[in-house]
Amino acid sequence: MPRFYCPTPLATGLALSLPAGAARHVQVLRMQPGDVITLFNGEGGEFEATVTRMGRSDVEVEVGAHHPVEREAARAVHLLAGITANERMDWLVEKATELGVASITPLVAERSVLKLKGERAEKKLAHWQGVAVAAAEQCGRNRVPVVHAAVTLGQWLQTAPAGERWVLSLSQGTQPLAQMTGSAGVTVLSGPEGGLSPAEEAAALSAGFVPVTLGPRVLRAETAPLAVLAVCA
Repeated sequence: MPRFYCPTPLATGLALSLPAGAARHVQVLRMQPGDVITLFNGEGGEFEATVTRMGRSDVEVEVGAHHPVEREAARAVHLLAGITANERMDWLVEKATELGVASITPLVAERSVLKLKGERAEKKLAHWQGVAVAAAEQCGRNRVPVVHAAVTLGQWLQTAPAGERWVLSLSQGTQPLAQMTGSAGVTVLSGPEGGLSPAEEAAALSAGFVPVTLGPRVLRAETAPLAVLAVCA
């Protein structure tokens, strides 16, 4: 059954017009009145909904039964991920959403190839959030991870929430990911292509990040965070 994110209050028996993006998708699928879809608004569970009208640019539905199903990961993992170049960041956001990431904060690291400011940063943020929405629709999640505004490590540390912290590192003295047990939420810091700079890694360690290794092989910047999510899912 096709699934659509509908960021509006939902209740059984409610008649509503779908948001523009969802309406376009329904029209592309050539659905007709009487067809049943699934709606979720990120507040928990999902709703059945029946298409009641197909307009030229709008789609109306009647909301049906609510199903309190959740498909979230057992451990909340918040990614603080170095911004990667080209479409690799899109791929990271998409796959991280599928693997159950709780939130993503793009990191403007010293070695980041892509630098974001002003209007360009706002457009990229909206784009990445859209990628997360589409991935949540596809994979069955009923909660969409928030993609926060891009920050430097220093900016993040100024307002950082308390909690467990890991930094993916190739330095000596790291702890194997397999030994990092627990169920509490965790923030995972990973660098861009070329990794974190020595100064950034030192700042992270000083702020309580535990250096963690994924093993003897060097993974790409967009692959390493996904390996962590796969283990914690």
